[in-house]
Amino acid sequence: MLSFGGTARSAKGAPMTASSWLDDNNRYLAASLQWLRLRLQQLVPELPAPSRAPAPAPAPAPAPVIVQAASAPRSWFGQKGTSVLAAPITVLEPMQIGAPNSSTSNAEALAQAGAEREAAAHVDPPPALLLLAQRFGLSAFERDILLLCAAAELDPGIGALFAAAQGLASRNYPTFALAFQAFDESAWDALSPQRPLRYMRLVEINQPGATPLTASALRADERIVNYVKGLNTLDERLSLLLTPAHVSTAVLAVSQQAAVDDVLQRLRLSAEAGAVPSVPTVQLLGTDLASKLAVASEVCAAVDRQLYRLTLDSLPTPRAEIENLARLWRRESALLPVALYLDADNLDGVGAETLAAFQWFITRELGLLFIGLRDAPAKTDAPGHVVEVRKPTASEQCDAWRDALPSSWPADETVRRSRLLSGQFDLGIADIRQAAGPVGSSASSLDAVWDACRNLTRPRLDALAQRLEPKATWDDLVLSDESLKLLRQIATQVRGRYQVYEDWGYAKRMTRGLGISALFAGESGTGKTMAAEVIANELRLHLYRIDLSAVVSKYIGETEKNLRRLFDAAEQGGAILFFDEADALFGKRSEVKDSHDRYANIEINYLLQRMESFSGLAILATNMKSALDPAFMRRLRFIVNFPFPGLNERKAIWQKTWPAEVPREALDYERLARAGVSGGNVHSIALNAAFMAAQRGTAVTMPLLMSALRAELRKLDKPVNEAEFR
Repeated sequence: MLSFGGTARSAKGAPMTASSWLDDNNRYLAASLQWLRLRLQQLVPELPAPSRAPAPAPAPAPAPVIVQAASAPRSWFGQKGTSVLAAPITVLEPMQIGAPNSSTSNAEALAQAGAEREAAAHVDPPPALLLLAQRFGLSAFERDILLLCAAAELDPGIGALFAAAQGLASRNYPTFALAFQAFDESAWDALSPQRPLRYMRLVEINQPGATPLTASALRADERIVNYVKGLNTLDERLSLLLTPAHVSTAVLAVSQQAAVDDVLQRLRLSAEAGAVPSVPTVQLLGTDLASKLAVASEVCAAVDRQLYRLTLDSLPTPRAEIENLARLWRRESALLPVALYLDADNLDGVGAETLAAFQWFITRELGLLFIGLRDAPAKTDAPGHVVEVRKPTASEQCDAWRDALPSSWPADETVRRSRLLSGQFDLGIADIRQAAGPVGSSASSLDAVWDACRNLTRPRLDALAQRLEPKATWDDLVLSDESLKLLRQIATQVRGRYQVYEDWGYAKRMTRGLGISALFAGESGTGKTMAAEVIANELRLHLYRIDLSAVVSKYIGETEKNLRRLFDAAEQGGAILFFDEADALFGKRSEVKDSHDRYANIEINYLLQRMESFSGLAILATNMKSALDPAFMRRLRFIVNFPFPGLNERKAIWQKTWPAEVPREALDYERLARAGVSGGNVHSIALNAAFMAAQRGTAVTMPLLMSALRAELRKLDKPVNEAEFR
């Protein structure tokens, strides 16, 4: 694993510091550059040998960085390379090693330089250039080509030697032709696009127009030059697309740790079966991104790797750019102990181009790759494993709450609050610790924790539904005793879910139906929305009204996607879903006569499944109960009827509709109750009368109310008996 600071050890266990390895690496580079100069001088016999120059004084080492060292190529699992601390160097001046004098031939000087280069290579850990050659399987000829290209960056004065060796003053850059002339054991396959120099982007080729490949200018990639000098950091082109997955691995529940052990066991079996270096892809299925990232991070910690995250939005779509990204990442995974997490949770919501880019990208050889998906695994021919990752169970969440809440609270009170919180909210352990935070020992501290929990779902739901601010209380409702009893029973069941499901074992026997669904049926204005507000206020939960225009789509499959995002956002338990005018969405399935009927029935079937698997509270409101599909009626736990209010109910509604601050004279509630209007109409009449009174500067009077009542009846197209209004 990458670490910064401290003392490293060589592969043989000897203590080693950053400066000692840097000295060895610089010595090898200096010897290699001197050897390279002499090789090039052979192509220019008339060029005099360079004079000996004193070695530059060592500069103070900057902050240490890491070069991963090993005596053999590093496996992706089970073999941790030795971390060697090294400091970057800026410009490496050529060290004159045994410069020939008048009595020494050029051949003898070259042999001496080659011997000193060979001696400088026999250090432990090896120099960076040799490590790089091991990582990518470079031949000696390919390694020297890379040295030739890197020399232009390491030795500013070598450009003139390039030009002299090639016989053209304008060709002061390295080429393949120059490499063929300068080095022994040359092989034409080093120029192949499938060999590491070109395939892994170790060198860049500038081939304008009809310039032959062998005469084209070569340039070592900046990332590779930095590695050769001793600076080993993530490629800047990748850092613009990737983000480090900084996830604390100490927040895993027991069930999630089991998923980690499963992944590690499968990787071990793959390694034993000879899957290295073709590392299997690990597909993590689940709806909770934080849990999947935590599992992937724990696996990477066990195999000594740093995890980076790539989202589908950052994935390029042109085929050439995808291929370039894949090769750069594969190169990076050979230079650094890294792994990649591809976040594809919203894969079914992307376009055809992004989907094709995703499919192409995951078929590349990318090292240790995690793919985060929601439901179904991705189809790929590459070897891989599929592991399901869930949130912590309710009992694990309860234990986490007990650990997170202050120890100063009484034990029985801590247990009660932990059960209450874990019964209502479905959170990961990291979210639980964040919500608990620095709470005090007062009773109001639980309210702060509760608010923090329910606010975790707000950012996602605010983009999908309309949030209502619940203000109504039980005193504002005017309903029959039976309906009120059912409403209170709904609130009681929401509070007592942990005891029934967990303590009494229903969660072990049920896979669906753990949520609570209710139907509010009645005419418009009979109090269905107010009743939903009362329950939300009682339970201190957010209330979201579902806007059907934002959910239902004419495009095939879009409605199901919108519903899935909606239910998933509400699964954490901090909100109540209120489907107003539910008959428009929960209507009866029709006989299939064409493709539109078939897809409409698919939408209803999907909605039936999600309603049954939803773990929270969902309220459906309709004034056309008969229009609902019978399958919904079977899945509803409560059906609360909101009948049109009778005379006594209307009188009570008139009396409760006024805020205490409204000035009003003696009102005849018996006479007002005789008007056959619902509670919603009563509210509109009272509000209009209040505005008329405010305009006149008087209190609300019966004449103003009767005038507003007449206007409301005419709006409803109801008959108006003028005798009643005299």
